[in-house]
Amino acid sequence: MSTLSNQIETYLKKLMSATENGILELKRNDLAEVFMCVPSQINYVLSTRFSTNQGYVVESRRGGGGFVRIIRLAMDNEPNITAMLETDGQRRVSRQAGEKLVDRLLDEEFLSKREGMIIKTMLDDKIIGNRENADSLRGDLINAVLLLLLRDDFA
Repeated sequence: MSTLSNQIETYLKKLMSATENGILELKRNDLAEVFMCVPSQINYVLSTRFSTNQGYVVESRRGGGGFVRIIRLAMDNEPNITAMLETDGQRRVSRQAGEKLVDRLLDEEFLSKREGMIIKTMLDDKIIGNRENADSLRGDLINAVLLLLLRDDFA
């Protein structure tokens, strides 16, 4: 059985897919009523499942007339996909962040399902191990694969 957070995420993504412009606006309290939860649960889902790294911008205004606006960022608006991996000039990517990036690239149909599965397997802790530099290695692997996929020629 899925958790409440998963249910809220699925619901929001379904609503998002029905929009023409990739912008979803709703009231936090109304959404909390739909799921019979407190508004802070909605905040949790928005902050953990709809971050910039996952391809969203969330705007909100609190109060009686408050709203939540979720904006889906298009991949073609990003000058360089690998820029998403940059953190303080280093490419350090946790397993969880790497999987979220792959999921986003799958959602945007930049990767095929098979490519996504291969990349996720490479990023797994069972493969990389508990090395001191695991996050750097993971970042380098993602960067190398994405640079290869971005090439026009596969010679």
